[in-house]
Amino acid sequence: MACAPLMNGTRASSHPAGGDQRRLNHTAGRSAAPLLPDHWRLLLFWLVLLTVPFAAPNEYLVSLANLFLINVILIASLNLLMGYGGQISLGHAGFFGLGAYVSGILSAKVGLSAWIGLPAAMLATGLAALVIGVPVLRLRGLYLSMATLGWNAILVVMFNRLVELTGGPNGLLGVAPFSIGGFRLDTDLREFPLVWLVSLLVMLAILHVLHSRFGRALRAVATNELGAEALGIDSARTKLLFFVLSAGMAGIAGSLYVHINQYASPETFSISNSILYVVMVALGGSGTFWGPVLGALIYTAVPQLLLDYEDAELMLFGLGMLIVLIAFPRGLAGVPAALRDWHGGRQARPT
Repeated sequence: MACAPLMNGTRASSHPAGGDQRRLNHTAGRSAAPLLPDHWRLLLFWLVLLTVPFAAPNEYLVSLANLFLINVILIASLNLLMGYGGQISLGHAGFFGLGAYVSGILSAKVGLSAWIGLPAAMLATGLAALVIGVPVLRLRGLYLSMATLGWNAILVVMFNRLVELTGGPNGLLGVAPFSIGGFRLDTDLREFPLVWLVSLLVMLAILHVLHSRFGRALRAVATNELGAEALGIDSARTKLLFFVLSAGMAGIAGSLYVHINQYASPETFSISNSILYVVMVALGGSGTFWGPVLGALIYTAVPQLLLDYEDAELMLFGLGMLIVLIAFPRGLAGVPAALRDWHGGRQARPT
């Protein structure tokens, strides 16, 4: 009888303790810092993207790369507000369109350079977000979503009705491309370095903001608004700041889009596109830095891959999104962590 506890203790220390150690190692590995900081990984990834014009077999793929980088700006800016701030906006396509039309009108109707239109688009969308954000951000949840959706609907109506300025349903024509000293960036190959550089700067800015005091304040507000207020964080000011910042980045994407395509149409900035941006944030990985890159890749590439299935395109796209979100609730950016959890669970399971 005296030996039983000793034997049980010996078995516990030799077998379950090993399982505990494996779980500890798994947890430590999961929480360990990555081999490279985020900004270095970002720079390396963007350097790889810089090879696209040389590796792409045709200019059409370069045009898709340009569109992908613009979509990265769009979805990353929405993720800043939605993924980190917990504020679901269904008006992001409206800000995208407002930036495009402000920059496009300054070019086509006033004759100003695209280099003036780019900051003007950012300032105009940021100012619009400031004006509507003061009353709208008092709302929460579904009511906030409906208010921003209404804002998007108003903008689409304006894009269609202000025919003399916007071209109406026929679209805005005559937009000049970016140019450098008379050298026009009017082909996909010439446009790529500009879009590459601007998207890199936006992603670096987002990374910097997330690691700043304001980024930590935003996450605190999203986690527990009352607790953040108790710590002295002005939650209303913080949410408004990031709403304006998110809209300004969407305005930058709009300016790039209109000058690259030299055209803008109201249907590009519809409510359905705003909903798709929200879906892409969730699909890529809401609240993760790399999630928007994956979301933008899906948003750009999948419709091209499904062109041969025109009748079933929407159904296949929706089915794929359902499968991914059910299997990986944290989005595609959460797949490695989900696989590690699954693998760690199998190792920890008693044999």
